[in-house]
Parts: sequence; C-alpha cells; structure tokens
Amino acid sequence: MAPSGTVADPPPTSTTDSFNSGDTAENDIRPFFVLHKASSRSSLHGKPTGNVKSKRRIESPNPKIAKRSEVEIVEEGDGQFFSTTRLKVFDTVWSKIEKTIEDVLRNSNSKVFSGIYEWIRESFDSIVSSGALRLSEAVRSYPVLTQASSKQLLTAMVLTRNLEMVDDLLTFEELELHLKSHGCHVAKLSSMDFSAKSGVGGCLRVLLRQFVMPTVDVADVTILASWYRENRNHENPVVIIVDDTERCCGSVLSDLILILSEWAIKVPIFLVMGVSTAHDAPRKILSVNALQRLCASSFTLSSPAERMDTVLEAVFLRPCSGFTVSHKVALFMRSYFLCQDGTLTSFVRTLKIACLQHFSLEPLSIMLEHFCQDGINQLSDEGTGLLTEATMKHAFHLPSVTRNKITRSTFEMLPQFLSDLQRMPNPWSIVVLCIYEAGKFDKLRLLDIFCETLDPEARYLKYFSPSATVNCQSHDSGRSSVIRRVLHKLRDLSPSQLSNMLKSWEKLTADFSEMNDKVMELHPFMRSVEAAGQRQGLPNSPKKHASRSHSKHEKELKAMTDKVAAVIEFMLREYMKPVESVPFQEIVCFKNVDILQSALLGDPRGKIQSDLLESHNILHCVCCSKRGTNLLPSMHDTSILYTLAQEHPDVINLHDWYQSFKTILIPRSSKAKPKSKSSSKSKKRKDMCEEPEAPTEALIQARFCRAVMELQIAGLIRMPSKRRPDFVQRVAFGS
Repeated sequence: MAPSGTVADPPPTSTTDSFNSGDTAENDIRPFFVLHKASSRSSLHGKPTGNVKSKRRIESPNPKIAKRSEVEIVEEGDGQFFSTTRLKVFDTVWSKIEKTIEDVLRNSNSKVFSGIYEWIRESFDSIVSSGALRLSEAVRSYPVLTQASSKQLLTAMVLTRNLEMVDDLLTFEELELHLKSHGCHVAKLSSMDFSAKSGVGGCLRVLLRQFVMPTVDVADVTILASWYRENRNHENPVVIIVDDTERCCGSVLSDLILILSEWAIKVPIFLVMGVSTAHDAPRKILSVNALQRLCASSFTLSSPAERMDTVLEAVFLRPCSGFTVSHKVALFMRSYFLCQDGTLTSFVRTLKIACLQHFSLEPLSIMLEHFCQDGINQLSDEGTGLLTEATMKHAFHLPSVTRNKITRSTFEMLPQFLSDLQRMPNPWSIVVLCIYEAGKFDKLRLLDIFCETLDPEARYLKYFSPSATVNCQSHDSGRSSVIRRVLHKLRDLSPSQLSNMLKSWEKLTADFSEMNDKVMELHPFMRSVEAAGQRQGLPNSPKKHASRSHSKHEKELKAMTDKVAAVIEFMLREYMKPVESVPFQEIVCFKNVDILQSALLGDPRGKIQSDLLESHNILHCVCCSKRGTNLLPSMHDTSILYTLAQEHPDVINLHDWYQSFKTILIPRSSKAKPKSKSSSKSKKRKDMCEEPEAPTEALIQARFCRAVMELQIAGLIRMPSKRRPDFVQRVAFGS
C-alpha cells in the first residue's frame, strides 16, 4: 500500500544485504508499496505489444531530445552507483558505531560482572570445602543436612535502575557470557517462564533443557543433581539468572526458590535476580518462606544517565566514525530520550535512523567511509572514483561553502578541507569534556553539555560578560544554561575539589599544548591557595562554610575561581567552533530534524492519504504519469476509490460511489461494440490484443468490496451502520 509512516528498526544483519535481498522483504527499511497492475501497450496506444521495448528505444523525435537522453542516462548511471555505494558506506559507518556502543556498555558493566563472579567463586569454594557428596547422596530426595543454614540459597540482587526491561536484555546476556567464559554453568530465565499457567514445572523443564539436554520434558530436580555429579560438572557452580524479577509470577518464583533451596548443598546453585526499582523489591512478590531461604548480596549497575554519557562520549567526542548531528537534532534527540521511555535503546534507535536519513539525503555522505579508515588523503586517487565532476560541483555548491565564500573548486582543495574537518572535533571534544569535569560537582549530564555547546550562535559566551558574572546567582526560568551553572558552582568548590578538577584537565589537555599551558598556569595559584588555607588552619570545605574572619583566604579563593572561569572562556572562544559553521559540514553532519521527527513519530494516516491520491509519484509508471487528472483502469482499485471519495462530503452514498467506480473500470470506448460478421479469426485475435475484455459485473463488485475493506482497515472510512446501511462515513480529511 502506501509508504509506512514510521521507519522500523532494521535487523542486526548487514544493511547492504537487507536492501538487496528479496528474501528479507519484511525486514527491509525501505517503504513498501501496493502491487500495481501494469497496463498493456495496446490500451495506451492501440498497437500490438510485440516489440514494445525496441520501438521505444528507437524512437527519438528530434536530435536534441536524443542528446539529452544520453546525458540523463550517464547521470542516472552515476546516481545508481553512488546510491549503492552509500548503502555500503552506511553499513560500514553504523557497524563501527554499533560496535563502539557495545564495547562501551560492556566495559561499563565489567566491574560489576567481575564482582558477581568473585562472589560466586568465593561462596562456591566455601561450600566445596565442607566436603563433596557422593552421587548416591546427591540424588536422594531428602536433604543430607537439616540445619537452617543448609537451605539458604545464595542470591545476588542486581539493581539495574531502568524503567524498561529493553535495556536490561543485553546486560544480562553479557553477564551470562561473562560467567560462562569463567566456567560457570549458566541458565537464563525470563519473566515469561514464570507464568501461572505453566507453574513451577515449566520453570524446571526450561532449566533442565538448558543444563542437561534440549529434549528433556520431565520436571524432576534429581535429573539436575545426577547431571551435576557426572562428567566433572561438579567442579563449577550452577548459576540461574532471572532477568526481570518484578514481572514474574510471585507464587511460581516462590515455589522454585523453595525447591532449589532443598538442594542447595547437593547442587550449589546461585541465583542472580535482576530488579529495577530497589534491592528489596522481591519482598513485594515473594512469600515469607521463600524470603527466608534467600541469602542475598547486593550489586548495582550504572544508571541509564551514566550509560548515556559514556555512549555519547564514545560516539561523538572520541574518534569513531566522523558522523555527527546538528544542534537542533541533538536537542530533539535529548527531548525524545527524556519524554518517551528514557531507555538507551530508544536513543540508539534514534541515532541509527538519523544516520540512515543522512546517507539517504546527502550524496557526499559516502566520504564518511574515509573518516572511519583515516584515508581522507586518498580521496584524490583515481581508484576511488569519488571526486568526479558531478561530486565536485555538488560539494562546492553546498550552503556552508557558499556562506564561507569559497570560490576555488579544485580536486586538491576538497581533501584538504575534509582533512581539516576530520581534525576539528579533537580540541572541541576536549573542551566539552573539561566542562563536563567541572559540571560533575553539580551533577550535570554530558548530554546537556553536548547539546548546549553545539549551538552555532555560541549564545553561551554571553555568560562571561561582567554583567552576567554579577548576576550569576539569579537563575533563569525553566532550564538554566549549563555554562551558567558551571560558573556558579565554581564559587562553591573547595580548594581540594578545584585541585582535583585541574588534575583531570591536565590529563585531558595533554595533547594540546596551548590549552595545557593555560591549565598549568593555574597550578601555582592553586598551591598558594592551599598553603594559605593550611596556615590559617582552615579545613578543605566549601567557601560558604568558611568563617567570615578569614576574608583574605576568601579573596584568594575567589581570585582562583575567576582564573578558572577565564580559562573556560578561553577554551570556549578559541576552540569551540561549532560544526555547523565549518565548510563542507553537510558531509558529516545531519541537520534535518523534521525528517527525523517524521520518521520517529510519524503521521501514518496522513501519509496513507497522500500516497493514495498521488500514487503516480511513487510508482513512476508510464500510464499513471501521463494521466493528468483523469483516473485510469490500470490504477489500483483502492487509489481509484479513495480519489473518487474526495468528490463526496463526509457521508458517501454507496450506490453512487460504486457507479463512479464502475465507470472508471469500464470506459466508454470499452462498452458494447457492434460485432462484424465478415471479420476473420485473425482480425478477432487482433481486436482481443488491442482492447482488453471488460470485467464482469461480479468481478467489479468483488473489487469494489475489497477496496472498501482496505480503506476501512487503513482507518479512512467507517462502514455502514444499521440505521443507514447505504452510506459510509469518511473519518479522515486532508493529508
């Protein structure tokens, strides 16, 4: 039917294969269309369809048109080449971004994963040290020990702090792989396995299928005990991961805990339970007996905001793919992240759609491949085939180029400009990270700092004026400026906090001599402030808690904060050159926020209406492109019917609608013609080829009913009611 109003998230397979493979049509990112009935050659020109293609290629009304067609063929070939190349480059760029995100998330959880494994190994060693059981003892149906401590099930409560489970799926998959790599026997259960319908027997069957063999269909714990004592399986612990505890059926989970606790000594089982809200969340769903069997330890993962900051730093502030976004797009992505579901998965999905839209709109985006491979200087090579006359013409007519008044367009200049564009984010990202280090004392997020520093008009510099400094303590209504909050927080920092911040700045600016020199100039003043504080016996506490009697120390500390603010202003003025003000930034920067918003939020009903009314602009067929305002029988029935509906008010008479539809399918030229008795069989065959047979009344009615049903499914009409069975009502107007 019409193109989809939203862009679906592509599958994790290769993007190039997704576009070129016909077997994965349902996972294709491109819009899908209704099959269009091809019109016969005879219905358009009244001639036989014997050699249609050859005739169309030979025809050329005049030499000018023929010459123009040759040029169009060459441009069409170049466009097809670059279109295919853009898909391949998108696959390369997004693969690098996706791998970077996966590595960052894995590293952010590595400390917690290592802590969970060390806790499992230490607990397992203490259980084994008490003495291993023989096989006959391990498979007994009654516990070997009767003490209460022998029935304690060691449990790790992992706090994820996510509102949605979608971000935790990858986290627990990584935890499963981490524990398996260290030799643990791991099984992972989801909340769907703890359904009241399946009961605890369903959970046991899922466990046995993961541990013993996939064909096990018996819920018997003795099978697990027998398997554990065979083939040296008892040398490693058994770990069961429940990724979303709060969505499980409490009674089923309680029964499973009671059963497993009876075998805690025979089979050392460790339970890892993921919780989203608090460590004591299981108290609300588990029974009292089940809670008494748990011996819990707490582990906390990084928050979604912290993971967002690490992903943002790795993708946009560290050398990655070269792809970036504009100020307006960044603001929209932040708003979408905060106002929708607040998950990192939604942010990554938004980033992927923005990257895909960038490659589909900008022809020169293929040069991002050389940003990934650090091969900008290889663009001038003839083997790449990128610096053609058409690409050079397009590149030097970009808005950013004309705005900077660059007139010399040579093949040697473009690689030089792109090389400068590739090096530009390095000092810019260092300044952003330095501001982030200062903003950590006020719990500022890197996403907010990133959005404000992308401002092409650099409105944040107004906060360094003397009037702004005097009025720094007055807050604006709504969301206050990040730079303003950083400058305000500098006054409340203690000497030790300032010293730690300068040390982090020194590490960040080590590769940039000018910024590093400015930072190093602050150390002597910092040492004098610390020495003055020690001489007067002042503790390293914020300034507002200092005594009024130590005004000299306060003046020195204020002078120190002013110097730090001056260094921040120097960094922002000298190195914070927004990417949107740089020539050729359209190659690497996605700016069209309207298209991104339409792709994410969408207007499916309006898109369906516009596509039904303008199907010829999508299908590009010969018959529909030349029809003008006339409806043709070769058009799709739904498109014909909806176009006819525009002639009616909000209520449509079914009889009149059907008669209009019938008139389109059976034009006047196709109505009853007098048969010639003297015509031969050859003439009859020729007439049949030239004029297709008119559809029957039953076929027209069937096609009319099917088209009406499709419009109802699309939400464009409401079917007849009992009060007015001969009328349908339009429920959508306009596009």
